[in-house]
Amino acid sequence: MTASAQTLRPPSRTLMFLEGRAIHELGAFLGALPLLSLAPRGDGHPVLVLPGLVASDVSTRPLRSFLTSKGYAVAGWRQGRNYGLRPGVQDAMVDLIQELNDTHGRKISLVGWSLGGLYARQLAKMMPERVRQVITLGSRVYEWASGQRSDEVDPRFGGELAVPPPVPTTAIFSRTDGVCAWQGCMEKSGTQTESIEVESSHCGMGHHPAAVYAVADRLAQKEGQWQTFDRSGWRSLVYPNPHR
Repeated sequence: MTASAQTLRPPSRTLMFLEGRAIHELGAFLGALPLLSLAPRGDGHPVLVLPGLVASDVSTRPLRSFLTSKGYAVAGWRQGRNYGLRPGVQDAMVDLIQELNDTHGRKISLVGWSLGGLYARQLAKMMPERVRQVITLGSRVYEWASGQRSDEVDPRFGGELAVPPPVPTTAIFSRTDGVCAWQGCMEKSGTQTESIEVESSHCGMGHHPAAVYAVADRLAQKEGQWQTFDRSGWRSLVYPNPHR
């Protein structure tokens, strides 16, 4: 990642207050569906979507429904509300990835929102032979939402948090995130890592039109032919330069 957890300041109170716009972003998502339909279709491979802290599969339903309409075999995490790594949670996620992989006979893409993105990255490190790519939405790698530092995380769950997975990984983040410091939600640029900036709240990122389009664009790449996100043309008006 691009910054040390010790140097990151939490979002301002103004940004925290502006998290209420997540409701309007859901309305924008519904209104943008005709345009979002122009996003590339997928190849039918399985996609597992993991929710954020205290959220459940209900929170990811708009994103999952949209990805299903694009031809993917989409699944939620099936564990109710995400209250962190309680006993059995990690094993249940590992079992679900194995189940989806075996059922479809194809590698799985993992999409994780906030804490769900941390899970996705760690699972990909544990099971790279089963994971096609990872996409995170507003996920802060250096610290768990519970306040646990990266060096306190059980190394048996994928190892050090700041180390990216050995598969293509995209971090979608927002500088106006009112929950997580945006600097800690970026990936270091590399041959298999990238960051995409959107102008979104934290609580609305999973259904923000620009974020949803970016997820669909990343998932539509052919397996083994991953390339970084193309910001040329009209996309430069929607997606700011993340390294400005």
